[in-house]
Amino acid sequence: MPATNPPKPIPPGPNSWKIESLSFPDVKKKPFIDVNPNGRVPAIEDLNTDLTLWGSGAILQYIVERYDAEHRVSYEGVKERHLSSQYLHFQMSGQGPYYSQASWFQVMHPDKIPSVIERYANEIKRVLGVLEGVLAAKKSQWLVGDKMTFADMAFVPWDLRLSELLLQSWDEVWDGAPHVRAWHESMVNLPSWKRSMDIRARLLDEQGLQ
Repeated sequence: MPATNPPKPIPPGPNSWKIESLSFPDVKKKPFIDVNPNGRVPAIEDLNTDLTLWGSGAILQYIVERYDAEHRVSYEGVKERHLSSQYLHFQMSGQGPYYSQASWFQVMHPDKIPSVIERYANEIKRVLGVLEGVLAAKKSQWLVGDKMTFADMAFVPWDLRLSELLLQSWDEVWDGAPHVRAWHESMVNLPSWKRSMDIRARLLDEQGLQ
């Protein structure tokens, strides 16, 4: 596979990029904490249903159930719906927390603790290994069925930071995970993803986070 340039490092909070952007200082004070008392992004208020919801996984599942009537990024069948939920929960319980801790101890923690950094780097590799095994065993390039779903897309924001988290080149981070790399790059090369990144760049610039 030809080498590609890694994405530029982005500010903390990849979970929010599944949903929306909000200036960081605003998430710990009113009115945002009235929406999410946990003081973290993302959160939504849907005026169509009078529902306030927080947590990226819960929001993704709600948006799909409520607004993906054509099942463009989801499935209607019981088996596929629950498999999609399974992989989303793996992203939230496996990828998200471990990548987040790796980010903290590698980038933000004032003291560099080699054993801790190594632990979370190994967990990143373990998560990639799980996904590699799943994708290698399938005839399809997607986690569920034969099309991309919200479960696939949920992994992208954190995987964008692999080079930064592991302090490796973009080619090195995918060592031993060629199927995961192909899966990831097929999503980030979509025109819709590129449009989203253009919007993100504009918002980061407006918020002084570039």
